[in-house]
Amino acid sequence: MTIPALRASGRARRFLAASLIPLALAACATPGSKRGDTAYVARDVETLYAAAKDRLDRGQPKIAAALFDEVERQHPYSPWARRAQLMSAFSHYAAADYNKSVEAARRFLEIHPGNKDAPYAFYLIGLNYYEQISDVERDQKITLQAKTALQEVSRRFPGTEYASDARLKLDLVEDHLAGKEMEIGRYYERSGKWIAAQIKFQNVVENYQTTSHAPEALFRLVETSLSLGIPAEAKKYAAVLGANYPGSEWYEKAYGLMQRHAKDATAS
Repeated sequence: MTIPALRASGRARRFLAASLIPLALAACATPGSKRGDTAYVARDVETLYAAAKDRLDRGQPKIAAALFDEVERQHPYSPWARRAQLMSAFSHYAAADYNKSVEAARRFLEIHPGNKDAPYAFYLIGLNYYEQISDVERDQKITLQAKTALQEVSRRFPGTEYASDARLKLDLVEDHLAGKEMEIGRYYERSGKWIAAQIKFQNVVENYQTTSHAPEALFRLVETSLSLGIPAEAKKYAAVLGANYPGSEWYEKAYGLMQRHAKDATAS
């Protein structure tokens, strides 16, 4: 079974299940199977597999998943079972039953660790976590799981389209995690907890420097340094901000702050 690589948009936050369905089905369709696959598999298994595929075609992924699972249960040692395992994982994904999809994909990898479709299974695990990423106000455990899973795809299969799409999604995951750090940092700053706020903003600058939050983090470090009474540090952060983001609104704000409160400060 050959599953075509998925083409990533790189811009959409969510990878729509609708874009995955035709790709997965095209890969698992019976016409592409070798005649040897059907030679020792009973006809009723072909019928069962076709019924599962038909349900998926008709937009009934939960029923499809159950039928694919039945293929595996009835004929666990057949080539159809291997196909059904992966298609069950995809069907659960299409039904937004992400935990079951991850379980099915992991089971496929446990049974067929060296299979040529292993990259797709790893990628599907990453997608399941990615789809569950919530807003920055909530716990980011799932976001971290998505990061780990997508990094594994990129590390294990660097030359594949799965890895290319995983890297694009990792950029969005990193931006999301940086956003969470910024939210906490702003809260500390509003509460007058300057040092705690600085720790969060510094973490963004050091570990998420390629994200969209880095310029604001540098500006907040200027603010908190001035609040702590260390204008020399504020000037240092303002200089970094000016060097890397000279035309940004955050540099203009930082420049205004320095002119008003620490015009003559010397960077440490």
